Amino acid sequence: MFRSVLVANRGEIARRIFRTARRLGIETVAVCSDADLDSAHVRDADRAVRIGPAPATESYLSIPDLVAAALESGAEAVHPGYGFLSETAAFAEAVQAAGLIWIGPSPGAIRAMGLKDSARERMIAAGVPVTPGWQGDDGREATLFAAARDLGWPVLIKAAAGGGGRGIRRVDDGAGFAAALAACRREALAAFGDDRVLLERCIEAPRHIEVQVFGDAHGGLVHLYERDCTLQRRRQKVIEEAPAPGMTDEVRSAVCAAALAAARAVDYVGAGTVEFIADARDGLRADRIWFMEMNTRLQVEHPVTEAVTGVDLVEWQFRVAAGEPLPLSQDQIALDGWAVEARLCAEVPERGFIPSIGRLDHLRLPEDVRIDSGVEAGDEVGPHYDSLIAKLIAWGPTREGATEALAEACAGVETWPLQTNAAFLAKCLDDPDFLAGRIDTDFIEARIDRLATPAGPSPNLAGAAAEALGALAAEGASAPSAGLVGFRLNAPPRATVRLWCDGQPLVVHLDGEDVEADLLDTGEGLVLFESGTAFRFTTDPPDPEVGAGAGGDGSVVAPLPGRVVAVPVAEGARVARGDVLVVIEAMKMEHGLIAPFDGVVEGLSAAVGDQVREGEALARVRSEAP
Repeated sequence: MFRSVLVANRGEIARRIFRTARRLGIETVAVCSDADLDSAHVRDADRAVRIGPAPATESYLSIPDLVAAALESGAEAVHPGYGFLSETAAFAEAVQAAGLIWIGPSPGAIRAMGLKDSARERMIAAGVPVTPGWQGDDGREATLFAAARDLGWPVLIKAAAGGGGRGIRRVDDGAGFAAALAACRREALAAFGDDRVLLERCIEAPRHIEVQVFGDAHGGLVHLYERDCTLQRRRQKVIEEAPAPGMTDEVRSAVCAAALAAARAVDYVGAGTVEFIADARDGLRADRIWFMEMNTRLQVEHPVTEAVTGVDLVEWQFRVAAGEPLPLSQDQIALDGWAVEARLCAEVPERGFIPSIGRLDHLRLPEDVRIDSGVEAGDEVGPHYDSLIAKLIAWGPTREGATEALAEACAGVETWPLQTNAAFLAKCLDDPDFLAGRIDTDFIEARIDRLATPAGPSPNLAGAAAEALGALAAEGASAPSAGLVGFRLNAPPRATVRLWCDGQPLVVHLDGEDVEADLLDTGEGLVLFESGTAFRFTTDPPDPEVGAGAGGDGSVVAPLPGRVVAVPVAEGARVARGDVLVVIEAMKMEHGLIAPFDGVVEGLSAAVGDQVREGEALARVRSEAP
């Protein structure tokens, strides 16, 4: 076994890899950009090396700087984590050329599976069923349009070099094809440096099923069963579970055999995931599951597989990279119980899931489930990288038990002042259709209004806030307390109290019963937590604030720092409510800013390539209503 490992990544996955390395007695080396000099993964590591400025292209995506950091630190091996350069063959080659151990599949396997079009051709040759589609060298719009029409609407346009749910657009008819193609190419070029695309027939009511595979350099190859990653938003996974609900032994055998055939076709060594799309209108059937792509790295959702198999996949990666055979044979790997994972992100669901960035002053995560976190209280969540705070993973002997435990864990998350999707996740997990396994990839979109709409505070919570504010006022408290404190009061009843909750007036009826709550004194009100949501209570109305996004006067401002990648309207253009005016790229996602009502565009100041600040005015819509 090697003695030291550099993790060419950051955040949650770097900390996760360090945890196994420490257990095995392997020295850990972190890399960091200027934005991450005091981040949690740097504090976790035995040593850290700065690799460049905050932009990922100048740090975490810089192959020369990463290899130089590994050599400077004396690390013997390099683990790429997921994302960034984890599926870049040139990085693997550079690591090996420097005389270091690459913890991952061979550059040839990465290259073979990295391009969706060539991967499809290889899978067809290997006898693995693939989704009906088109790929070719002729990338002219007319050629692609004709191919899409022949496949039959709806179709998916996919980046040939894509991954992670980016560079994909669904097109329902010919009218939207040109715009979707342009957007897909733009996103693909920005994310992967390659704007080539392929087409696939869009499967209705699809399920996303994937199989964890693992190979060694001695010819060993096993699967560790399947995961279901169907609950997605904008093709980004939100909740994952293992095993897949509704999976029969017959279908499991067929899909796992197909995954092994796919891995065998590229002589796969290391951890990999073969992803399939399933037409699940009549349940999971072996003849309605098709190969979609292979991810030649460790997946974000790998903990659910670890939970149901008892395997540490990172340890297996280390051992295989060191030349050891697989620790277990296929007949020694068994499923045990059920595991569900939710991705906790700093974002605002009711505002289109825009990232919530800044300093995370308060963070409390549940203690009765597995937590793989990327940040701690006091850390910054910045605009340069993704907004993942932590992954919450619950295990139980049954799907019902695991899901219930995870829903309770999400409801117990506390963060301030940054907002998260914790309440949204809890609602997803409590949905009757999810609990019954009636899911497809449009599950969230079909219920978005209900799932993303925030709930108000319960009467009990409002009562606790009123009592606490009253007690503080009676004590003459004005300075903020040190942090979260417990509060309990049995006060004489008062008829009603008028408060403000998150800027909205609230009348609270008090009955004098015991009130119990945890609260955070911010100096500008009290924050109380309930069902994954933070509520700020004050006794005075808030000062007028300028909100980001679309204002009541028709102003459209940047909701977060980013780069303008598209401006699909012109000054003086007539637009309808909901039309996209400006598209900003930030935190690896595109965010469309829309018209707040019907009208005419004026004051358009955004141009493609502009770097914009949070709150910066980009356009205004003038209403023509009488």
